[in-house]
Amino acid sequence: MTDRPQDRLLYALKSGGPQTATVLARKLAVTAVAVRQQLERLQDQELVTFEDLRAGVGRPKRVWSLTRAGHDRFPDNHSGLMLQMLESMQAVFGAAGVDRLIDHRERQSLADYRARVADTGDTREKLRRLAEARSEEGYMAEVEDESETSALLVENHCPICVAARACQGLCRSELAVFRAALGPDVSVERVEHLLAGARRCAYRVTWELQGP
Repeated sequence: MTDRPQDRLLYALKSGGPQTATVLARKLAVTAVAVRQQLERLQDQELVTFEDLRAGVGRPKRVWSLTRAGHDRFPDNHSGLMLQMLESMQAVFGAAGVDRLIDHRERQSLADYRARVADTGDTREKLRRLAEARSEEGYMAEVEDESETSALLVENHCPICVAARACQGLCRSELAVFRAALGPDVSVERVEHLLAGARRCAYRVTWELQGP
């Protein structure tokens, strides 16, 4: 995406989820009035929507979020072509052929991620490098610290979402790859799933406290 004000707003909503104009203004270092003007233009284009949430006494807070069309503004790695390829693979080689394709992709991804983390034994550093690799692939990944021995690996975008809806083995494969890349002493569980209706995919990673 370009660096136009509207695109920066869309990116902030994509990466941060539903937010008020005030929060968005603080993140983008502009005035709340400017943000509201841009949000109204994006609403006219049906790229954003809002919900007025009441919390206690006072005026409700207006919380903005992306519409489906807003999410679709982000690249999907030619997901239509990928979907056609998967359908053709299944038609020609059957379910077993698709499984072999997923297995091959899993081995390639695992080799890449293992190479990224090979020279560190620190789990949090491994997570940071894994997030970098996933972001390079279009997943808008980041690490959110939770405690001394846990963190979330968050993916704010799924560039293969259309294909994953048709072939959920792709998602199962990714979870297996993360577990293998981070090692046997690390637990990885999916706690948010885009295909289950969440706005993002998130994985809780936990590990034992490492010694000095």
